[in-house]
Amino acid sequence: MLKIEQNKIPTRELYSGEKIPAIGLGTFGSDKYDAETVSEAVYGAIQYGYRLIDCAAVYQNEKQIGTVLGRLFTENVIRRQDLFITSKVWNDMHGEGQVLTSCQKSLQDLGLEYLDLYFVHWPFPNYHAPGCSGDSRNPDSKPFSVDEFMQTWRQCEELVDRKLVRYIGMSNMTIPKLKAVLPLCRIKPAALEMELHPSFQQPELFDFATAHNILPIGYCPIGSPSRPERDRTADDVADIELPAVAAAARAHGVHPAVICLKWAAQRGQVPIPFSVKESQYLSNLKCVTEDPLTEQEMEAIRQEDKNCRLIKGQVFLWEGARGWEDLWDIDEI
Repeated sequence: MLKIEQNKIPTRELYSGEKIPAIGLGTFGSDKYDAETVSEAVYGAIQYGYRLIDCAAVYQNEKQIGTVLGRLFTENVIRRQDLFITSKVWNDMHGEGQVLTSCQKSLQDLGLEYLDLYFVHWPFPNYHAPGCSGDSRNPDSKPFSVDEFMQTWRQCEELVDRKLVRYIGMSNMTIPKLKAVLPLCRIKPAALEMELHPSFQQPELFDFATAHNILPIGYCPIGSPSRPERDRTADDVADIELPAVAAAARAHGVHPAVICLKWAAQRGQVPIPFSVKESQYLSNLKCVTEDPLTEQEMEAIRQEDKNCRLIKGQVFLWEGARGWEDLWDIDEI
């Protein structure tokens, strides 16, 4: 088996000085693939050299991933301390005492004694059932609340105190939300998981995070071409068809998706592409270790930003919301 040497994989640094891989494997595939298929991809990816695995309770596959992690440990393919595994608390587990319950369930399912990084998946307790339609609405949904978010975050801080997790992070945040909560945090977020790809670069949020020594982790790094139908609109841009991405792909003799990942890793975020196909997840890892983009190519792709958010989150809207933009502080809530 071809295995990518660890010293060839670039790294990014957390606020503690600890280095983590500059690319990981996403595991959100529950809308298209069953849990066994996703977990087998994790099994293969780790053997090829992946060390960062991004999980979440709502993906409904942590138990199966835990089974393959156990196989890898038993077979002496990898040691636990050589992996960086993340998970997330879902929106229906923000209540008092529930974050601990959620974390313990993920640990049990994954067969681990600790998580390396634990995210608040969305910054509000607005629940929707997995796989619901885009126009689905929960009558209990409500706007972001600093007090409610901090009650959840303080529970995450307690997870660090209990040594159940090593770092905690935030996800799907905005600059106004971060400005409101960061001064209140006893333990700062080590990472911010956010949608990042060439047509949606979020430069202001990216710069805000890095200025506060918070590592951006980018989901949908190639524009999520297999995302659920509920997240598609007529105005969406296909990243792999952007002229600068296509031109770089021709120049390097690779698929445009590879260019999206090279751009992400060189920019400084940690992309977490998802694939269950062996050739793809191997290519995704290998591409950040060789043949980097030129400064001119990086600049051309920077200029392709279309501010095209793909994961709009409309299923989390509350009664009276004007549209998905209200979730992201657009035009001030």
